[in-house]
Amino acid sequence: MALELHATDSEGEGTPLVVIHGLLGSADNWRSHIKQWQKERRVIAVDLRNHGRSPHAEGMRYAQMAEDVLSVLDRLGIQRCHLLGHSMGGKVAITLARDNPDRVVSLTVADIAPVRYGHGHDTIFAALRHVEASAPSNRREVDGLLAEYIDERPIRLFLATNLQRDANDVMRWRVGLDEIEQAYEDIRAEPDGEQPYEGPSLVIRGARSDYVTDEALEATQKILPHVDVVTLEAGHWLHAEQPEAFQDAVADFLSRVE
Repeated sequence: MALELHATDSEGEGTPLVVIHGLLGSADNWRSHIKQWQKERRVIAVDLRNHGRSPHAEGMRYAQMAEDVLSVLDRLGIQRCHLLGHSMGGKVAITLARDNPDRVVSLTVADIAPVRYGHGHDTIFAALRHVEASAPSNRREVDGLLAEYIDERPIRLFLATNLQRDANDVMRWRVGLDEIEQAYEDIRAEPDGEQPYEGPSLVIRGARSDYVTDEALEATQKILPHVDVVTLEAGHWLHAEQPEAFQDAVADFLSRVE
């Protein structure tokens, strides 16, 4: 059964663009991009289950998460959309497009391939649990606790977007950390779906990221046979590192599709 996800919705004309964040992200991470895209079209950004303002629930198979997003489209009366997903959200988008190609005009996948990945988040999970156990009262304390595990400040700032203050004035994670860790094997896995997505698709990858290697592109082309590839001088969070180039790549692709 699909969950009722939280989603932001902007007014606009034409075919809507639906944006799906990655692991430990949220719709809030896309606000600056949405401001630009909504000048041209309606933009919907969802919070996946166990993320952002959406409910927490067991189970994070890609078929389940794609069903959640499809339920958002039904609720908003969207019959067809352009679909964009980053990282884990890209796998959700691929699954939705494969299983419901009649609902997807085009597919944009940001820095992820339809393959199983290794255990890349163990240190991040340990850092999040360390913060949880320490019950910090402000963001400076949180950053110090995260820094014991994570050197890169941009990653710490990204994780901190998941903070909220509880009734006792303690900083807590709003993500469903228990559910995410329990489902991590499914998150690492390939997207669901049996058939290739035959519609127009775009993969935007980071030159300094190891998520979409040339070998991984071969697997991508089997599932997305009509894929274009754009490489940006960035890491995995390429939409944050190269926002203008990322927006240009998406806008150029959507204009060609339409």
